[in-house]
Amino acid sequence: MTVAGSAHDLRWPALVWSHFSRPRIGGFDERVEAAAAAGYAGIGLYIDEYRRLRDEEGRTAVDIGRQLEDHGLVLSDIEVVSGWASSDEAATTECHRLEQLAYELADGAGCRYVQAIGPYDGTAGQAGTSFGELCDRAGAHGLLVGIEWLPFTNIATAADAAEIVTAADRPNAGYCADIWHHRRGADDDSLIRALPADRIFAVQMNDGPRARVEIEEYKADCLANRVPPGEGELDCVGFVRLLTGIGVTCPISLEVCSTELWAVSPAEAARRSADGMRTVLAAAGG
Repeated sequence: MTVAGSAHDLRWPALVWSHFSRPRIGGFDERVEAAAAAGYAGIGLYIDEYRRLRDEEGRTAVDIGRQLEDHGLVLSDIEVVSGWASSDEAATTECHRLEQLAYELADGAGCRYVQAIGPYDGTAGQAGTSFGELCDRAGAHGLLVGIEWLPFTNIATAADAAEIVTAADRPNAGYCADIWHHRRGADDDSLIRALPADRIFAVQMNDGPRARVEIEEYKADCLANRVPPGEGELDCVGFVRLLTGIGVTCPISLEVCSTELWAVSPAEAARRSADGMRTVLAAAGG
């Protein structure tokens, strides 16, 4: 048995197995075993899967942390918080529910990072104020907060996210750079070069076709048709060189949302994604 360190100790090129590389709900024990066997340093966990583990299986956050430690893993990422800049009361209430679960999990299991997504209401400046407040709440639990830009929201590019993070002006406010949403979205590397490298708190790697789809189809496409790094057309080697070239040091999360890989064993899915990423890193020299 290896002994896991703190999630905050994770650095590039440590690999994290994103929650969404498997179906959203169920199979937690197999997920943990597969991640350890494939050589990952940590995993990500979906907030409502934690709720299910707690309410339906009777597991506490401390239990989860111990299980990960027993397998030489840490909880790197918690996903995902939305509605933090909404004018809709129901969305705000849901955001608070998600946050409380995330903080309970982080307090018990230890974690480095929670992910936030749009959309937002109002101006980017107003969203920055709301994002800053989210960062303050998360910071009380030792968490970094990253905005993931998604082309099907009004935080569609790295530049959109930067406007909000800059307005928030918090030390734990930053970004998630997912190759899929960058290459299939703006695909402008200058937008990532403009970000402070030490504020890119999460990198999500995967691969797939380069051709864009209509925005109405985008979300379904990105949640089902990814492949391991190096098996598609997104130039993973170039993306790694882009990130290392500006000095990104966060761990690498493998987020391979794939109906094909969801149908195989967790062990095979974990291995294919990790092996693909290691091949890409070797080719990129990073």
